[in-house]
Amino acid sequence: MANKRIDEPTGVETVGHEWDGIEELNNPLPRWWIITWVLTILFSIGYMVVYPAWPLISKGTEGIWGWTSRGQLANETKAAEAARATTLAALAATPIEQIPGDPKLLAAAKAGGKAAFLVNCVQCHGSGAAGSIGYPNLNDDDWLWGGNVKDIEFTLLHGIRQPGHDATRTSLMPSFGQDGLLTAAQISDVADHVLSLSGKAAANANGAAVFAANCVACHGTDGKGLRQFGAPNLADAIWLYGGKKEQVTASIHKARAGVMPAWGGKLDAVTIKMLAVYVHSLGGGEDFSEAPTTPAAADTGNAQP
Repeated sequence: MANKRIDEPTGVETVGHEWDGIEELNNPLPRWWIITWVLTILFSIGYMVVYPAWPLISKGTEGIWGWTSRGQLANETKAAEAARATTLAALAATPIEQIPGDPKLLAAAKAGGKAAFLVNCVQCHGSGAAGSIGYPNLNDDDWLWGGNVKDIEFTLLHGIRQPGHDATRTSLMPSFGQDGLLTAAQISDVADHVLSLSGKAAANANGAAVFAANCVACHGTDGKGLRQFGAPNLADAIWLYGGKKEQVTASIHKARAGVMPAWGGKLDAVTIKMLAVYVHSLGGGEDFSEAPTTPAAADTGNAQP
């Protein structure tokens, strides 16, 4: 302190310290900075009084306003649920076949169905619902049990080959090779015939004869399938397990038996209704004029032999 002096060039007092001949001027802080500093202190004190701020042993201070971020979230959630309640009630009261005729309900159902799809269905069908080998593409026109919105709802409710569920959609194709019903040569011939139905192979007379003797009861003479049996269309070049000869041969040798859960025991009725509307809207959904003769559900995808 005794070394303080007035710096002649600036007229400002020094702080009284010197390092290797270098001294520091004791310039005062700007007034605006001091005012801002005081205001921030006052603001922080006010914040700690009004809002929860100090952690205690079992909880934090609540603040005189009683506000919490959790409480705000709960209120916002409650308000959102109240806003949705009217729409959900309308969806519940409206027969699913009438929803496409109501633009407002249709938009709500598609939005809700998409959200449910992303949570429950993408694991098998993919985020774009395009599926993969063994997992059906829901965007195409190929349906085993019909593709109108009510058929799709039925499949979602009861599933496909859901064990222990009496109403589940079931189709059963023999394992022609594994069970010794056909020889390897016959299976090869009938695979050629099946592929020829969609122009993927040359005609095979022996295969056509085997097909007529063993397959037409379910797939029809033209191979386009019979929906009352859940038998796929073999003439459209859409394949669930692959359309190469070795893949078709494998399906004939040992029949495929894919399973889809019965969502009726896992999701509420309105969510299933919205899911059905969303799947129907993906591009492959059928009109009721295209409905099958049986009151069944749409299969979730592509044809398989």
